[in-house]
Amino acid sequence: MPPYPSAAPCPAVEASAPRFVSPRAAVSLTLPGHPRSSAVARGAVTAALRAHGLTAYRLPAVLIAAELVAVAGVLTPGRDLYLSLRYRDDVLRLLVWDQHPHHPVPAVEALCRGRRRRALWLLAAVVDDWGGDWGTCEASPPQRGTKSWVTLPR
Repeated sequence: MPPYPSAAPCPAVEASAPRFVSPRAAVSLTLPGHPRSSAVARGAVTAALRAHGLTAYRLPAVLIAAELVAVAGVLTPGRDLYLSLRYRDDVLRLLVWDQHPHHPVPAVEALCRGRRRRALWLLAAVVDDWGGDWGTCEASPPQRGTKSWVTLPR
C-alpha cells in the first residue's frame, strides 16, 4: 500500500458532501450539422451541469440539447449549429441556432415550421412535464436562420 492517500474520492463522502450551485452559468459551443453532434451536445451539457452544480437538471437538459441539435442537424445538414446553455435567476435556458434559410413563401414557411415542431414532440413532452416553455423563431438580424429555445424553472 502506498504511503500517501488515494486521490480518488470516496463515493460515500462525495454523495453526502454539499454541492456548490453556481448562481450563474454560461456555456456555448459550435457544432457541425451532423448526426453525431447530438452525442457531443449530450456530453458537453452533462459536463457543464456537473461543473456548475446543476445536476438536478441533467436528465431533461441532456435530452433537450440532444433533440434540439439532432433536429437542427437534419434540417441544416453540413452547416454549423450553435448551442448555448445559460443558468440565471433559477432558470436554465438552452438555445440552438441553425442556419436554416428563410422561406419567402408563407405556406412553405408554415409547412417547415410545422415539420420542426412535430419533430420536437419528445422535447415538448419533457419541457411540459418540467413546467418549462419552448419555442422556435427566426433569428434576429444580422444572423439568419432559426432559433429553438427552452427554459426550465428550478
